[in-house]
Amino acid sequence: MDPEKLVFHEDDCQEKDFPGRKLRWLIKPDITGNEHCSVNMVRLVPGSVVTPAHSHPEEEEVIYILQGQGEVLIDDRVYQLRTGSVAIFPPKSVHMLKNSDKGEMKVLCFFSPAADTSMYQFHEETRFPE
Repeated sequence: MDPEKLVFHEDDCQEKDFPGRKLRWLIKPDITGNEHCSVNMVRLVPGSVVTPAHSHPEEEEVIYILQGQGEVLIDDRVYQLRTGSVAIFPPKSVHMLKNSDKGEMKVLCFFSPAADTSMYQFHEETRFPE
């Protein structure tokens, strides 16, 4: 592993626009050379929903809410989230995130084994309950 990639700042990572969020891959095998996990950070503006709902065929995902509050849909059940909350998405679980706060929601997403957006399975038919 390249010693220059062991420590860095989130601003060093490219941010991309995705439906309902801005996403930065912080840790990924093709970026940092690690083997077993990946991490991204998403930012959601007030009222936004990560769309479409998606799942990960083999990967477990754990999210940690750094800032803000909202809701998460996991397999047809809605859970409340706030700063400091943790949510676990087992492999194959259909999930989506909603920012119901007045400010930005900032979330760290951990994947094991490593994943990237090309591995997501999308569920266009799933909607966040009103």
